[in-house]
Amino acid sequence: MLGKFGKKLLTLMTTMAAVLLSSPVVFAAEALPGAGESYVKVIYAVGAMVAAGFAIGLGAIGAGAGIGNAANGACQAVGRNPGVQGKIMTVMLVGMAMAESVCIYALVVALVLLYANPYVKYFLG
Repeated sequence: MLGKFGKKLLTLMTTMAAVLLSSPVVFAAEALPGAGESYVKVIYAVGAMVAAGFAIGLGAIGAGAGIGNAANGACQAVGRNPGVQGKIMTVMLVGMAMAESVCIYALVVALVLLYANPYVKYFLG
């Protein structure tokens, strides 16, 4: 009844559903506070995780757009004037490195938010 593509799609969707439904159960146990403790630590940890996700996500989107733009411009320039390919490639690689540094900075911010957050002392005492 289902073709090869339909079976693969069904398998993929079932696997993704199983992973998405089982992961909160696995990771929720260690984050819950005991009796008499506050949920402030849990809420703060979840907020830091969400902020780290947004930081690296937006940084990666920006780096991808910048690298794509640099490659597009270099391809058009080489297509118009193949004689200066060496100079164009050098400038393109420098531009790509600058765009990639944005993603690396976002990764550093995300790691600081997760592991060395300087604001913990203000919120958690």
